[in-house]
Amino acid sequence: MLTEEIKHEIEAEAERFERKQAACIEALRIVQMHRRWVDDESVRDIASVLDMSPDEVDSVATFYNLIYRHPVGRHVIRVCASVSCWLLGYERLLDHLIQRLGIAVGETTADGRFTLLLNQCLGACDHAPALMIDQDQYQDLDVANVEAVLEHYQ
Repeated sequence: MLTEEIKHEIEAEAERFERKQAACIEALRIVQMHRRWVDDESVRDIASVLDMSPDEVDSVATFYNLIYRHPVGRHVIRVCASVSCWLLGYERLLDHLIQRLGIAVGETTADGRFTLLLNQCLGACDHAPALMIDQDQYQDLDVANVEAVLEHYQ
């Protein structure tokens, strides 16, 4: 169930649009900001607030790769798997992260600290390979400097 605070934030966002259904992405983002992911109950609650069906909200939520429909760790690592990153060695970087974190792509570490995901493009082709942790982007990475990046999130 959405808290009153979350519901008010969604309603305030919906007021910015001619049709409140247009606030669906922002509503999903608001829920995720508070809870780190969007569960089925939240989808139903958002649908109710925005006069949409749960299936309509879910179709928006599953379309966008930055909306998480499953629990994630405190920090989400998105490794770019674009052609540029592939050509410049993202696979070595990914293999190192898998070994270092002890998880596969799509999994979360046992302590709940990190979730490891692939992303098809981070828009950093001129500085590949790249990854994002939460909202922070890191570029020109290799196995040596990714360790320094991870230390910021310990």
